[in-house]
Order: sequence, then C-alpha cells, then structure tokens
Amino acid sequence: MPRFHFGNGVESLVHWFQNHVGWLFDFINSVLTHLYDGVNTVLSGGEPLLMAGIFTVLAFWLRGLLPAVLTFVGFALIDSLALWDEAMATLSLVIVAAVITIVIAVPLGIWAARNKRVGATVRPVLDVMQTMPAFVYLIPGVMFFGVGVTPGVIATIVFAMPPGVRMTELGIRQVDGELVEAAEAFGTAPRDILRRVQLPLALPTIMAGVNQVIMLALSMVVIGGMAGAGGLGEKVYGAITQLQVGLAAESGVAVVILAIYLDRMTGALNQRVSPLGRRAAAKAQAMAQRWSFTHYRPGTTVAVIGVVILGLVAGGMNLGSSSDSKSSSQASTDVGKGKKINMGYIPWDEGIASTFLWKELLEERGYTTDVKQLDAGPLYSGVARGDIDFQTDSWLPTTHADYWNKYKSQLEDMGQWYGPTSLELTVPSYVKGIKSLADLKGKGKEFKGKIIGIESSAGMMGTLNKSVLKAYGLEGEYKVVSSSTSSMLAQLDRSIKKKEPVVVTLWSPHWAYGKYDLTKLKDPKGAWGKGDLIHTVAHKGFDKKDPTVAKWLKDFKLTEKQLTGLENAIQGAGEGHEQDGVRTWLKQNPGVVDKLAPVPGGTHTQQGKDAGKSVNLGFFPWDEAIASTYLWDNILEDRGYKPSVKQLDPGPLYTALAQGQMDVQFDSWLPTTHQQYWDRYKDNLTDIGSWYGPTSLELSVPSYVKGVTSLADLKGKGKEFNGKIIGIESSAGEMGLLNKKVLKAYGLQGEYKVVSSSTSSMLAQLDRSIKKKEPVVVVLWSPHWAYGKYDLTKLKDPKGAWGKGDSIHTVARKDFGKDLPELNGWLKKFKLSEDQLNSLEVAIQDGGPGNEKKSARTWLTAHPEMEDQLAPVGG
Repeated sequence: MPRFHFGNGVESLVHWFQNHVGWLFDFINSVLTHLYDGVNTVLSGGEPLLMAGIFTVLAFWLRGLLPAVLTFVGFALIDSLALWDEAMATLSLVIVAAVITIVIAVPLGIWAARNKRVGATVRPVLDVMQTMPAFVYLIPGVMFFGVGVTPGVIATIVFAMPPGVRMTELGIRQVDGELVEAAEAFGTAPRDILRRVQLPLALPTIMAGVNQVIMLALSMVVIGGMAGAGGLGEKVYGAITQLQVGLAAESGVAVVILAIYLDRMTGALNQRVSPLGRRAAAKAQAMAQRWSFTHYRPGTTVAVIGVVILGLVAGGMNLGSSSDSKSSSQASTDVGKGKKINMGYIPWDEGIASTFLWKELLEERGYTTDVKQLDAGPLYSGVARGDIDFQTDSWLPTTHADYWNKYKSQLEDMGQWYGPTSLELTVPSYVKGIKSLADLKGKGKEFKGKIIGIESSAGMMGTLNKSVLKAYGLEGEYKVVSSSTSSMLAQLDRSIKKKEPVVVTLWSPHWAYGKYDLTKLKDPKGAWGKGDLIHTVAHKGFDKKDPTVAKWLKDFKLTEKQLTGLENAIQGAGEGHEQDGVRTWLKQNPGVVDKLAPVPGGTHTQQGKDAGKSVNLGFFPWDEAIASTYLWDNILEDRGYKPSVKQLDPGPLYTALAQGQMDVQFDSWLPTTHQQYWDRYKDNLTDIGSWYGPTSLELSVPSYVKGVTSLADLKGKGKEFNGKIIGIESSAGEMGLLNKKVLKAYGLQGEYKVVSSSTSSMLAQLDRSIKKKEPVVVVLWSPHWAYGKYDLTKLKDPKGAWGKGDSIHTVARKDFGKDLPELNGWLKKFKLSEDQLNSLEVAIQDGGPGNEKKSARTWLTAHPEMEDQLAPVGG
C-alpha cells in the first residue's frame, strides 16, 4: 500500500487556519484568559484558611458536619504544603472549563435526545473526542492559542464534553414515555414538557454527567501543565520530568484532595437541585436516630450568609495587605517598574539554572516574572507567538536546528552565552572495551539493544536516529528509547548501582560527569557534528519591547566554572527551591548582579567601589544594636551594596560570624560583657574598632525608691523588691557577670533571684512598676533611652564588681577586610556621639516595632551630612 500522508493534510489545514482566522483565535484566547484570570483572582485573592472556610461552609451545606471538617483539614493540608496558589489556579481552570463544557453539553444532549438525526450525527463525533489521546489536542491548541491557560482549557473542554452530552441525552431518553404522552394528552406544549417533565426527572442523570465532566476536567491538569497552564499540573509535570519524587507526591495529594472535594460536592448538589434528591435527603434525615446532629445541614440562607461573611473578611484582608511596601531606597534599581517578563525553559540543567538566574536578576531590577516549564516544541512555538518573551537554552546550530528553521522568521537570536558544547553517547567506565561509537557495533545484546534517550522532541534525538546510528551501522541492532532527561539519569543511576551495562545520551557540560565515573564515546566520523553553542532566543521585536533587558541578554556570558557552580547550588537547594539556590550562588559571587544586569546610568550618584556585593548584617535586640544596624542597612543600600539583616542571640551571632555565615555586627561590648564570646572565637573574627564608649553596666531603680543609691544598699531589702532582680537574655554577658561576681561581691546571693527574660520584657516590667509606683530593680546599661524616658537611679558600684566600662566595637568575620575593603575602611572610622546615638534610638522608638529601617531612614534624612561622613565615596 502506498503511504497515505494524512498528517500532512492536517498540518496544512492548521496553517490555513493560522493565516486566515487568526483574529478569531486571538479573540477566543482573550475571552478564556480573562475568564480564568477573573475566577483565579477571586479564589486566590483571599487568606487561604478563610477561603478554606468558605469551601467548608459549602461542604456543610451540601453534605453535613463530618464532610465539612474533612474539607477544612484537606484544604489546610494543601496550604501547609505551600501549594495553595497552584491548587486555586487548577480549580480556576477546572471551573472555567467545566462551566463552558456544561453550557454546551447540556443543550446539545437535549437536542440529540429530541432529534434522532442529531443524535446519530453527534455520537461518532463524541467517540472521536473521547478516544483521541488528549495530548493530541494540545498541538493545535498551542499553535492556535500559544502556551498558557487557553490550550489547557480547550483540551479540557473537548476531552470532558462527551459524558456531559451522553448523560444528558440518556437521562431524557429514559424518562417514561407514558408520562410524556400523558403531558401531551393534557395539551402541554413541547417546551413545557421538556421544562416541567423531562428535565426534572432526568436531572439526577444529568447531574451525574456534570460530575463526570468536572472529574475529567480535573484529570487534564497535568496535560494542561505541559502547555503552560500552570497550577498543580505544572508542578506534577515538572516533578515527573525532573524525577522529583517528593514534589510529585505532594502535588499529587493536592490533586486528590481537589478531586474528592469536587466529586462529593457535585454528587451532593443533586440532592439540593433535584426534587427526587431533596425527597431522598429528607427521608434519610428523618430516619436518622442516633447522632442526628451529624446529619444536620444548614439552610441555603444560612450557608449564603456564612460564605458572604467569610468572603468579605478574606477580601478585606487582601486589600489591607496590598499596599505598596517598596522603600525609597529600592527606587534606584527599579528599572522594570513592575513590567512583566515571561520566560520558558526545557527541564535541562543549564536551562533551569540560567532561567532561574534571570528570574532573580529581573526581580531584583523591579520586573515581575512568570516562568513556565515546557517541552522544546511548545516552548519555541510560545516564543515565536510572543507568549513567552525569551528562553536561554537554545542549542544551535545542531540540536535545535529543526525548531530554529521552523520559527526563525519570528525569533531573535540574542547571542550565545556558553559554548562550545558537545553531544555524546556515554557508558559507565566499568563497561570495558567500549571507548568509541564504533565499539558498540555487535554488542547490542550486552546493552539489551537499547540506548536510553531523552525527550523525543530534542534535536539531539533526531541527530542520533538520523545520523549517528546510520554512520556506525547501529540501525536495527539498537533501539533508541525516548524518555525524559530525568528518566535517563534515573536509569543511569540504577544501572551504575547494579553495575549493569548501559548506554545513554549525554552532553557536555553536565553535572553527571562530576557525580559518576563515565566514558564519553569518541566520534571519529564526526556524526554528531560540531559542538553547539547555547543561545538566548527571544520573540521578534523583544529588543523594542524592552531594550534594557535585550541589551543585558546580548551581553550575557557565563564561564564553565560559573555555570557548574550555579547548577550545583541549585542541586543543593533541592526540588522546588531553584531560586533559593540562585540566591546562594549570587551571595558567593558578589558583583554578578551588576555585571549581568547593570542599571542604566548607575543606581546612585554616590555608588561605592564594591557596589553590588552582598553584606549580611547581624544583631541581637539591644537598642544600640538595632539603631546602628539599620543605620548601616540604609547607608549600604544607598551605596549600591545588597545588605540583609538578621536578628540572633549573642551566642548564635558570634558563632555565625566565626563560621563566615554572617559578615559583621555592630554591638560587641568589649573587653568585658562579651569577653567569653571573644575569647572563644577571636581566631576567626576581626575587631574593626570601637565606635562608642565608654559604656557602663548597672542595676537601676526608679528614683522614688528611697535609700537605695548603691549596690550595697540592696542588702537586707530583698522583701521590698520581692527578692527579684529583673534581668534580660540569659545569654548576655552582663547576666553572667551579675550572677557570678556582682551578687557575690555585695552578699546578695540567696536574698535575690535574677529573673532571666528579654530586654523588651525587662523594660515592660520597669514601665508597669513605675506606673504603679512599685519598687523594682532591673538590669540596665548606658547608653540607653530608658534614662531619658524615666527618672531612674543608677546604683553605684564602689567595689568595681562590674569592671571597667566597655567600648562598643564592630566585629566581623576573619576575611571581611579582604572581601569588602571599602566597607571595612568606612567601619574603621565609624563613630557616633552620645547625642547622635540617643536621637537615633529615639527616632526608632517613635517609629514603632517593624519600622526600624524606615525610622533610621527618617533620622538620616534629618541629618543629611551623616551619610557622606560615615561612608565617603570618591576622592
């Protein structure tokens, strides 16, 4: 039989539609996208647990108490898995697709039931729709509508339509003919027979069809994820292609929870909308004897009121939290000003690494980003249509030649950022006698006649099948097994663990060569062709849409060391945490952000020499530490650095500095208060110098406590103070001195107990006692804003038990000066007077908790000379 090229005709038809009715597809795409966005905004806009409460009320209304409790537990679990947004996106897609399907399917089923010719015509069409592999629907869907929600919705509608039509037709046909005849005999019009007789009696069957429509729609989420529809489908698809078992299990559980909820709720809806269902529900409730309260279901009015109240609360919280929190200090790097950039990637390691690198870079520069994982075909199609702005993993001129040749008129090559690469077949080194592709000939049985490949859409696979096997006479002896990159790597890992022979497709660079002992098979005939270069490819006109990003991409380069380090950081971050891996790598490579994404014209007229470097600032919650840390947080941002601030107790903070996890802290009280930490870690620390002093440690009482002006005066007066001295954090060196030396020196042991708490708790107790005019003795130190707020008496220390006053030092990790020489120079000259420190602390106190950085900014604005004085640039 001659070859019948049916597929060519279909492809020609698709191209004709693209060229002649593209406006229609754009209109449909716009409508469906807006429908989806509207539903998703409602479902994902509120606080997750409040939205879970709304679902719970619906379950209570439809099913009862126990299903309501299980509903809340299920949706709370989804939230705890950090999959709430994805679950709501999936639910939005299902709702939109199901509603459209039902609106089409029910009338069509009614028509088919009432007209035999229509029924006979529709039936084979439904057969094709239901039996055609669902993946097939994605191909024209992506070509007509691009990647995104619409192809997923269209494929879902087509796949879920048949049961809706069939069950509607079946329900109406099953209505007793005698009832229809009786209605006709009484002169009932055909429209009223349908509305008053057939539909009410067929409703249970129709609702069963609706239930099946919804369940089939939900079963399409993974396929929708392959076309960039997002949601749980994208998570599952990503987990499958990257062999992330944990993520697949979590995403799968979320899908199951949604499926069970939708199944039970749509099944129960029949009892609310159908007369027969309501009758059956009433009968079941009347028969319930014991535990009758578990069968209680609220009325429709009560349920609606509950849903409305929860909805209003959720909406109000969302509005309340949507205020713009961008600080003025970020404005200088806000190049994107919220503009959205869409990126796509194939799940190859360098694609993942480079894509999430650019996601982080763009977000740091003020853009919003959307990232989709796709196979190569949909990805190139999406870029060509403009649905995706760019992708960073085009292997040219060989591996992706087919896609480039097909779409090049709609693409822009932004240039290569890495190369050359190489394609190869590889075997474990324990496979002896196989060094070259030619050595594979005649040894097919050893490898079970298989070469383990990757995605069939990859150009590498085409080259292997069309050129490499033929060049070395391996056709017929070996079958290339298409799978995915992750599946190929999993098979390689299993074979190596069992010491079994295996031959796989690989390429360089790849982290597998670092993990396993492998042999790259030589290609003396050059069948693979020359090594590719990895290019960034954008849609036509992208350089006009955003010339700044286009310029960044054209200048983008990574060395092999940088790429390997980035891939390893992402591997170490684990599944679902790719961007965290990127951030870790960027911290290890300061200056990369400004090199890859320089801000046009510079970000500040007074940028420091080391602008772009990350600085990790640590502090423990003492007032001068908070004040100095947030002061420098603002200054460093203005000078172009990338500071981050973290609060720790003294012990963990000194440990983190010694281990290099933190860079610097500004509140080391030396040589006394923090002596134990300095002695323990000094070999791994740098004392940059003192910026304030001398200080003093003391016990203090309110001035209305008469006859107590010295530590010696406390003896014999323990009952007056309830035998307590209100302390601060137990880890503070001052607390150790108090317990080990001061109490002993003045004979206060046994009479007084030092109550460990926190600085804030001590101050709260001081405030309460002063308001009640009660005696109290607290641990304090100078300088402290409390002496300005309250009238206090510092208890003198005639025996010198507290030791000499400390100086407040800046202490950094060991190599701080080498890594950040400019900042090190600034900090060596850092000084604040008592008045300056007091006013800064007062500004932060006035600003209230949570606004420390903003309050320090206010203080800097009021003291315009301070920034240039503390961090001079130029000269």
